[in-house]
Parts: sequence; C-alpha cells; structure tokens
Amino acid sequence: MLTKFYKIVILFFLLVFCNSEIFATHNRAGEITYTQISDLTYEVTITTYTYLLSNVEREELEVEWGDGTFTTVPRIEVVDLPDYYRRNRYVAQHTFPGPGIYEILVQDPNRNYGVENIPNSVNTVFSVKTALFVNPALGYNSTPILLNPPINQAAQYRVFIHNPSAYDLDGDSLSYLLTDCTGEDGEPIEGYSLPAATTEIYADAISGDLVWNTPAEAGKYNIAIKINEWRSGVQIGAITRDMQIDVFETENIPPVVDSIPDICVLAGDTVSVLIRSTDEDLNDISVTVTGGPFLFESSPATTEIISNTAGENITKFTWITNCNHIRKEPFRVVITARDNHPDVKLVGTNKFDVKVIGPKPTGLIAEPGNAFIRLNWKAPDCNPVKYLVYRKIGSLDLIQDSCETGLSESSGYEFVSETSDTLLIDNDNGEGLVQGFEYCYRIVAEFINGGQSYPSDEFCAALEPGYPVMTNVSVENSDEFNGEIFVRWLTPDRIDTVAGATGPFKYLINRSNDAIGMHFQLVDSISGLKDTTYSDINLDTKTSQYSYEIELYNDAPGNRFRIGTPPLASSMFLTTEPSDNAVKITISKNTPWLDNEYVIYRLNNATMLYDSIAYSTSREYTDIGLKNGSSYCYKVKSVGTYTSMGAERPTINWSNEVCQTPEDFQRPCPPSLKVKSSCDSLKNILSWNNPNLSCANDVIAYNIYYSNLAGQQLDSIDRINDSETIIYEHFPEGSMGGCYAVAAVDSFYNVSDLSFLQCVDNCSYYELPNVFSPNGDGINDLYTATNPLGYVKKIDMKIFNRLGELVFQTDNPLIEWDGKIQNSNKMVSSGVYYYLCDVWEPRISGLELRNIVGFIHVYSENGKGNVNYE
Repeated sequence: MLTKFYKIVILFFLLVFCNSEIFATHNRAGEITYTQISDLTYEVTITTYTYLLSNVEREELEVEWGDGTFTTVPRIEVVDLPDYYRRNRYVAQHTFPGPGIYEILVQDPNRNYGVENIPNSVNTVFSVKTALFVNPALGYNSTPILLNPPINQAAQYRVFIHNPSAYDLDGDSLSYLLTDCTGEDGEPIEGYSLPAATTEIYADAISGDLVWNTPAEAGKYNIAIKINEWRSGVQIGAITRDMQIDVFETENIPPVVDSIPDICVLAGDTVSVLIRSTDEDLNDISVTVTGGPFLFESSPATTEIISNTAGENITKFTWITNCNHIRKEPFRVVITARDNHPDVKLVGTNKFDVKVIGPKPTGLIAEPGNAFIRLNWKAPDCNPVKYLVYRKIGSLDLIQDSCETGLSESSGYEFVSETSDTLLIDNDNGEGLVQGFEYCYRIVAEFINGGQSYPSDEFCAALEPGYPVMTNVSVENSDEFNGEIFVRWLTPDRIDTVAGATGPFKYLINRSNDAIGMHFQLVDSISGLKDTTYSDINLDTKTSQYSYEIELYNDAPGNRFRIGTPPLASSMFLTTEPSDNAVKITISKNTPWLDNEYVIYRLNNATMLYDSIAYSTSREYTDIGLKNGSSYCYKVKSVGTYTSMGAERPTINWSNEVCQTPEDFQRPCPPSLKVKSSCDSLKNILSWNNPNLSCANDVIAYNIYYSNLAGQQLDSIDRINDSETIIYEHFPEGSMGGCYAVAAVDSFYNVSDLSFLQCVDNCSYYELPNVFSPNGDGINDLYTATNPLGYVKKIDMKIFNRLGELVFQTDNPLIEWDGKIQNSNKMVSSGVYYYLCDVWEPRISGLELRNIVGFIHVYSENGKGNVNYE
C-alpha cells in the first residue's frame, strides 16, 4: 500500500512543480479498438502515437468505459517508428453491465504546440473515443484494427493520401467519414476546422482513403477519421482515429505506386503480384505493404524485394491462399512507398483488393418424381456451413464476372431453399412442381464467414406430363358432411402405341386425405375410356384437403397392367388468419397444371352471393378495411392452363369456403428507448418514440420494466395510460444504476415485444472534499464525504501525512474526521495530506470496488494555516 502511496506523492509533486508545457507536447495520434471475449467482456486496446523527443512517457492511461466506471490501464508495448514517432499500446479487459451502447473514452493532456487548425492546441486535451454496441442479437463483434500507422508527412501543393488499412476480423462492412477532433470529455474542440485545401479534403466512404488535394499551407494539422462498422445493414460499432499531418514546403515529389487491379482467386490458388513504385527525383524508396492477408497464422501473405534501384522499387506480394481465407468481404492490401529524400520524406499510396472464393459444389444430379425433383450433389472442400439452392424454368448459359459469387435475383434463378445437407427434395414448399416443364438448378456453397462460392454447373430435369392428364380438382360444394369435389382428366391419346394394350380399359380413382398423396386409397373405378369425370361426394370439403390420382389399366384377364404414370392433383384449400381489421388468406394446392391467377370472392351478406373483390397472382392475399368482430366468408377461383397435345388449354377450379372474424391479435411494434441519468436529481429519465407515428395506429399505453441488476428478470414498475406521454422519470432506491425496457399496449391490450434493453450506471455516489479547516470556528470543522441517500455502505479510508505516516483510518462511509491524529487528542498541523480510499459502490453488476486517490488541504491553525508542501 505504501509503495502505491509514494507513487502518488511523486506524481503529485511532478504535476505541481514541473513545467506543464513539457507534458503538453507529445500526443500526435491515436485510436481505441476492442475484441469481444464473452457476452459482456471485451479486451480493449488503446494505441497512441507520441513524439519521441518530448521525453514524456505515459506508463498508464485512464479509460472511461461509458458505464460510469474507469480503469487505469498499463502500457504493454512501445515501438519506435520513423520521424521520431513512438507507438504505445495499453490493454485492459472490462465487463459491461448489460446490453447497450457505450462510449469508451481516453483523454490525456495535451496536444502538441502549434497545431494550425486547433486553437491553443498546447492547452487542448487530446482524446479519442470508440462506440461499443453490446447487442446479443447481432452476435459477437470486434472492431476493425488499423494496420497502417498515421506517421506520414505531406508536401504543400502535393496530393496527400493516407489509408488506415482497416481490417475487420469478423468480415463486417466498413464506411469512412471525416469528423471533428475531440478534446476534454470527448467533446468536439471549439474552433476546430478541417485544414485548408486548394481543391478538397475528404475521406472516401468506401475505400477509406483520406485524400487532401492539396495542402494549401505548411504546418501541423490534425484530422479525425471515423470508421463505422456494419452488419446486415445495421451499425454495430464505430472507432475514430485522430492523427496529425505535418505539411512542409519542399521541392520533393512524392513517389508513385503503379495501379494494381483487384484480384479474385479460388481458395488454394496463389496470388502473386509485382508492386512497382517510382520516384521522379530518383530517391531511394522503401515499400510497406499492410492488410488482413498478413495476419493469418496459417499461410500469411509475404513480400519480397525483387529490385531496389535509385528511383524504382519492385516488391513481390505472394499469398498462398487456403480455406481459412474465405470470407464475404475482400481483403484490402495497402501499399505505402516512402522516399529517402534528405529534406522531407514523402509517401505515395495505392491499394488493391483480394477476394478469396470458396470452391463450388460439383456432381449435381436432379431426379424427377411425381410432383417433385430430388437433388443431390458432392460437397466441395473447405467445409461449407450451408448450401443455397436455386431454380429456373428452362436452361440458362450463365455468364458471371470472375469476382461475382452466388446468384442474384437478376440472374433469372429463383431461390428455393437452403440446407446443410447435400440432398434436397424440391416440391415447391409442399405445393408440388407443375408437370410438363423443365426445371434447371444450380447450387451455391456458403462458408463460415458468409463468403459464397461460384454457382455449380447447371443440371436440368423435366416432370413429364402424367398419364392420363388431369385437368380439374374443383370443390363444387363446401360442406363438412355433404361436400363434393369434381375431378376431370383427358381421354388418353396414343394408347394404340402401348404394347399389349388391347383393352378393355379401366380407370382406378384413388384419393388421399392430404395435399401430397401420402395415403392413397381406391375410392371408385370407371370402365372404358370415354367417361373422364368423377364427382366425389359426402366429403368434408370445408375443413379438409384432398388429392387424387387416376390410374389407367389394361384390364384384360391374364393381361392386366398399368399404363403410364398417373399424376397427382389436389383440391385448392384456403386457410385464413385474422388480424387488425383484416383477414389474410393463404391458398394451398398441389397440381400438375399451372395457375396464373386467383380470383378472390367474399360473401355479400345482403344478397348472400359471393362477389369477386380482388385478383392475385400470389397464393397469399390480405383483405383489408374490414370491421373487427364481424364475420367474413371467402372462396377462390383459380384460372390456369394445362398442356395437351403440345398446346396450352384453360382450366378453372374452385376452393373450399372459409369464414373468419378479424380481430386485433397483432402486437404493436416495440418503442425505441433511451435512458439517461440526472445524477444531481437522483432520477433516471426514460424517453421513447410513439409507435402510432410510425408502425402502429392504436397504441394506448406503455408498460415500464426495471431491474436494479444487469442480467436479472425485469419487473413491471408502472403503466402509462396515454400514448402521447413518452417521457418517464424513475427515482430508484439504493442505486441510480439499472436496466430498463418499455412495451407498447394497443387498444386490444396486445403487448409489444420489449424495447431493446437500456442500462445506465454512470452516476458517482461518493465524493471527497479537498479542503478541510478543523480550527474551531464552526465552519467546515468536520471532514465529511458526500454520500447521497446513503448509497455507499462500506469504505476503507486511510489518510497519510507528507512523511507517509498513517494519521487516520475509518470504515465510516461519512468519514467524519475531526482533524485529530487517530487514537490521540492531538490536532494535525496545517498542510497537505494524502488519502487512499476504497469505496464499495452499488452498481448494476453488484457491489464494485472503486479506488479513490487524492489530497486534502488542512487548515488547522485558526483559519490562517499555510499549506505545507514539505
């Protein structure tokens, strides 16, 4: 404990007596990155770039986690870079209290002297921050790491380009923009502006290039690049790099790196690229290549200098790729060529992308069945996590760019399904494929990081028309007991070409109580070929669906055999789903003909006749504008075609009748909640949006949920019976920390999902004064801590004199020191005293220990004591 104490004493005297400007000239650049370790625990790395000649070292930095806590983080790495830059890395782990958005902040006095676009820069705090999104729904996430250090110099009137070479370990998408440099508490610096440019200065949103075209004046300038991280179209994080650029007046011309086209390569192939850099002034050139390909333990990329002469450098980039390198996003490779001019060393930059593509499935085979096609294929190397199956009617000679993977909607192929197996039965989601068409398939493999393969080679199969051809399965009467279905088929043609088919002939009529023919039973038979219709009666057509097949037999004694393969055809069956003032109708069918249109009918209660109300080409339709609580009845007519003798013929079929009563069972959308603490007022303020203005129309109330500890079940604490009231103040007991959620309630008392959980824990409950005057004048005679509402129940306070001797110790949260040396009646003398105080504060993670270190000015001599620094 005394060792820590003496460190504090030394630091205090340095801060008081040393020239503060010496401590204010070292920070040049920095950023904060993190890696997720577990659900709520992250490893955070603070990287700073400092000026080596300032002789200032920061062995540790304080990190504010954005949850009301902070940690002193030690430096673990020092690397000296060109031009007197030093890279410092500080690493710590932190567990956050629960889901939410946290702003991690590091601030350090101060920036260096003479930054042209920051007023009074030498007295301006240097700070960097990163937004961390804790959201279990989005999965684990780590920030991109920035591989290209911000240490390059620029020339007046010469284009300057810097690319941070951001590499995202998770393969997430990145976007870039310029933002304000920040100072104290991470706030934008007052008076900050972007450096002047003769043309423009910007950050390319896609490539990440910072382009300064061109620096108008020499001097030191700071800019900040914000890098936003995206997953599935949702922002999941943001980091900011603050960096300094020194601009010089010079005749030196920066080197140039030749352009290199983007490269796409199959996993297992080798990428080999010659990088040529030239310098007009014939300076020697050193080349640095950075990017994700260099970070793999398994087969990382390498570079090799092929030739290096005055004014020209040729470096070879080689990468032997493998399965571990497959991912959705390409790898960006950034090239920095630096000249060795004796005046000012300048750089030229270029970049190219490498996309590693997984192998495609092979050996695709499609085997036709009755109303389905069975697909199987061979798994490629690299262990795909799933396969995407695509289909189109008719063959297509697909031509794709070498970097285009997967299949888009514009390709003409329709997505069928996904599977983790190498076998799939395509029956059009249970509806059955239509006979008489050629179906063509391609398979795409998807790998662990979302990367997709090229499509497989195409394989086609046709469902031949069944024999005999079926044309109708139509519900003629919709009833639970006296239902009737009309079945029709065509008289077989070319029967005289069937060997041995001499007659007599017989149709066998089979029926199954489902849509896919799983339980066919013979229900009747018809002799001869001419009668091709059948009415199936006494059925439950109101609540059941039926499928039929017609088998044609040569029925001669001793010569009985089936002719052809019978098709399957089901009745059209409606199901309905009630919702708020609406009914959703879903059409189920499995037929060998193709339905082009569905006519929706609704019963007119005045005439008791069905009126057509809509046309649909989809098997789903929602009837809106209805009245909740009233019954509505529907039936559907399908209009389609079947193929006979090479020509398309029309067919019309009817569905069952079904009734439904619309009710509001649909839950409203959840509000979007924000929570902030008013520490002085001891309240948390909740605010949210009114869903009636966006995604609902009858929200009438809100339920408020709360827990004082993260990870525990939320309790309902209040209900607001007014949709317009979207602010709520909560005065928690025992701690200001807590986790909150809000749910919307509609007029039918449907309760929405909970809003995204928001946790707050950023109030400081315990403060210690730094001035104390136990001189008997009745004013400030007792040293007392600030402990609002008695939140803090336990402390360990130790107070030392300038010699490091313990003069007072207590576990009383209020402290209540009267200025006397412990266990004596002797008053301490006036002077500066130092304290170490361990405070156990209530947080949403439970009781957490906070170490407070500081000093107390004691005036004990009739109010006229002098501060003693000895």
